[in-house]
Amino acid sequence: MRHTMLERSKAADRGEGRPMDEHLVSLVNPASFEADQYRTIRHVLEQSHATKKMIAVTSAAPGDGKTTTALNLAGILAQAPDAHILIVDLDLRMPAVGDRLGLTVQSPGLADLLSDPGLTLDDAVQRLPRFRLAVLPAGRTLAVPYEALKSPRLGELLQMAGRQYDYVILDTPPLVAVQDARLIADWVDGFVMVVAAHRTPRKLLEEALNLMEPAKLIGLIFNGEDRLRSGYYGDYYGSSKGKRHGWWRAGNGNGNGHGNGNGHGQRTSVLDTVLRTVLGRPR
Repeated sequence: MRHTMLERSKAADRGEGRPMDEHLVSLVNPASFEADQYRTIRHVLEQSHATKKMIAVTSAAPGDGKTTTALNLAGILAQAPDAHILIVDLDLRMPAVGDRLGLTVQSPGLADLLSDPGLTLDDAVQRLPRFRLAVLPAGRTLAVPYEALKSPRLGELLQMAGRQYDYVILDTPPLVAVQDARLIADWVDGFVMVVAAHRTPRKLLEEALNLMEPAKLIGLIFNGEDRLRSGYYGDYYGSSKGKRHGWWRAGNGNGNGHGNGNGHGQRTSVLDTVLRTVLGRPR
């Protein structure tokens, strides 16, 4: 039966205690306008990506808001009455999920599970029953997590979590800075890329997109863009038939993605237009 771990977790409830980060609006202020923006993302996931349950949240650069987004996405998914959601801190270099949630106990965690096959998910997962949310903290920090993330053990743990939860949300390191998020690509159904509006260098985002398999990208979330009613863009860009470099420039039926965006020639893709609007021209 699904979700049996929730009923019998040895780690249940032991870590909640300190105040949560106020930016976790889906948990601390679910009636807010900001929380509604995450409901928009939830709706897109449920309607357009219903088969994608293991979702990694990443960014091109540090400080773009990936952890805040991952936690708010998990929190908004957990608002369904029968929801069973797991948030995993997969940033083993600079873990933040436990601190943001106010957990007082964060070990054992994922790093401990990876190094000790005698431990099970039940030993490390903590429940936040008030939010129908379960948490797998990172545990001890790993300066070089490469081998741990490459190990079959990680795949086993994620597969087990996928069988026991409706959604598993993974907070991963930035895509360009380190290879960690790329190492787990085979285990996840898709990636959500977080972009800081007017802050993330466009060239860096282009590099991040070119590092990712086109079929794995669910969409982009723009943080800090007041001009957009919703910060989410997804399914507005497609693969360029197997070409890797610049695949994200492909059009969506309105041109081939090679226009210059000034009204002359063929039109650019929606994604390219959004990038120009939110990030500015390449620099």
